[in-house]
Amino acid sequence: MIEIRKESREDYEEVYNLVKRAFETVEFSDGNEQDLVEALRSSCNFIPELSLVAIQNNKIVVYILFTKIKIGEYEELALAPLAVLPGYQNKGIGKKLIEKGHQIAKQLGYHFVIVLGSKNYYSKSGYVPAIKYGIRAPFEVHNENFMAVKLNDFDKEITGVVEYAKEFGI
Repeated sequence: MIEIRKESREDYEEVYNLVKRAFETVEFSDGNEQDLVEALRSSCNFIPELSLVAIQNNKIVVYILFTKIKIGEYEELALAPLAVLPGYQNKGIGKKLIEKGHQIAKQLGYHFVIVLGSKNYYSKSGYVPAIKYGIRAPFEVHNENFMAVKLNDFDKEITGVVEYAKEFGI
């Protein structure tokens, strides 16, 4: 049985270690994802309701964070990171956290979430190349790896270059 809930302060150390372990063997990682999470938690772009954990057998096995970004003049979201402990990957738990995050983000009124990652993985959760919406990365990247999902309709067009939180260092 998997329990999904909002991260609490008591989870911070366990989440730090989970993120570090999850990214140790990832090909495209700078090894600092756990420090990015800590920096984002202290920023004005942090949304506590969108910092989620999945728990199995009293252990946090997956963590996801959505933070505020800007697309043009609009405040939207970035998914980063999604961290799954080795041994719990390919079990659908990460996808469940993405879906729960999208549900909360929709309720909060956000229209888009962007992610930089594997098209094979994130397309299963509805992500498509962000360029299809006129959303562009602030750095060089293959279109297939810079993706977006539309959560809510909006009467204005949301397009432009993404402005990440300064904590991302972009």
